[in-house]
Amino acid sequence: MTAAYSLAQVPEDLRDHPGYSHVFQPGHLTFGFIAPLESYPYTPGPSLVDHVEMAQKVDKAGFSAIWLRDVPFYDPNFGDVGQGLDPLTYASFLAAITRRITIGTAGIVLPLRDPLIVAKQATTVDQLLGGRLILGLATGDRPVEYPAFGVDFENRAERFRDALALIRSVTEQDWPIHESKFYGKLTGQIDLVPKPVKSRIPTIVIGYAGQTTEWTAQNTDGIMSYISNPMHIPEIIESWRAASPKDVFKPYAYGTLFELDRDPNAPIQPGRVLRGGRNALRELWLRQQDQGVSHVALHFKPQRRHASEVIDELGEHLLPLFPSLSPNKETVSKEAAVQEVSANA
Repeated sequence: MTAAYSLAQVPEDLRDHPGYSHVFQPGHLTFGFIAPLESYPYTPGPSLVDHVEMAQKVDKAGFSAIWLRDVPFYDPNFGDVGQGLDPLTYASFLAAITRRITIGTAGIVLPLRDPLIVAKQATTVDQLLGGRLILGLATGDRPVEYPAFGVDFENRAERFRDALALIRSVTEQDWPIHESKFYGKLTGQIDLVPKPVKSRIPTIVIGYAGQTTEWTAQNTDGIMSYISNPMHIPEIIESWRAASPKDVFKPYAYGTLFELDRDPNAPIQPGRVLRGGRNALRELWLRQQDQGVSHVALHFKPQRRHASEVIDELGEHLLPLFPSLSPNKETVSKEAAVQEVSANA
């Protein structure tokens, strides 16, 4: 990480945000998981047989986030339905069975949804979570869904910007006055209830949502990209930092298909699936932390080991190096954590 960017500050209204500050702080990398917390390498969707147990397991272990995907339909050409459950409905369920972990969406396909309904659902979930929600937003990766909803695929990027502006207006302002191009008009006569737990719900872009890097850096609270090769991180980070305000912390995160090798010394096999043993992964993620990666979201779909076993190994050998964060509290020093984990590797 460059010295200049290490001095960037979290926006004041997010410094004590329960969800955001648990995942994102300058100079630190944290871990989360993309739902479902289950290995399902040979099927398009999970069984969800132990999803409650796994969610509580990662919460109690101290991982930072669970990310929920928005997949309305099964597209055989794509071959993956995520957790299958609607993300905001599922988030409300997770609110009842978890205590500390951040729940994020990765991401709500915004052009396919009414933004006022998204706003109402998001603030409701945020209240149930006690402020632990991060609203990740996207334009989706399955064009076939757009005709089903009667939405124009070609203007999805413009609709995304318009919808986000409307969501912010009704969630962050009292009695808002706002006119939308694609949606409705607010004249200050009605007010959305409930409002978020804190002053606002942090929003991040998932993928690129058809936006320029500059627009995303200036108008949202961060980005999570899906990358086919984590070895390309330095170039991606350089572009993101160049577009971000110099004195404001804008986190970069990535999600990746993931398989943890049983051999702790197995080398990394870069590609569409990040595979390797824990020792090589430890070195990769320490290096990426120094390069400026703030969060890594691991997707278990290709994993052939049981998710519980993988979570245990990550929790014992890697989580001490990359602990979840708390506002205004010091985390364990990197040097001490490296020494302890290396001794037990």
